[in-house]
Amino acid sequence: MSGLTEQQKTEFEAAAFRRLVQHLRERSDVQNIDLMNLGGFCRNCLSNWYRDAAIAAGVEMSKDQSRETIYGMPYEEWKKLHQNEASDDQKAAFERNKPVDH
Repeated sequence: MSGLTEQQKTEFEAAAFRRLVQHLRERSDVQNIDLMNLGGFCRNCLSNWYRDAAIAAGVEMSKDQSRETIYGMPYEEWKKLHQNEASDDQKAAFERNKPVDH
């Protein structure tokens, strides 16, 4: 994209990321397994990518810390409030479509 400075590009990417995270927090009815089956990533993937970026920048971050950043609360709390048991169909679809790195 021409005409954007690196600073603008970074700011726009950060804004899009924040909006995605907010959207996923608002759509707690959408299960991670559904995200994985349809999009090949889920909230946990996003938290792992966030943690990877922090560590690459020299910032120590635990898995729990990165998940809380994405979920907006401790992961165990989110699971109790929002996570349902995956159906047999969801589990089968996940196994068929599972990315290599999961």
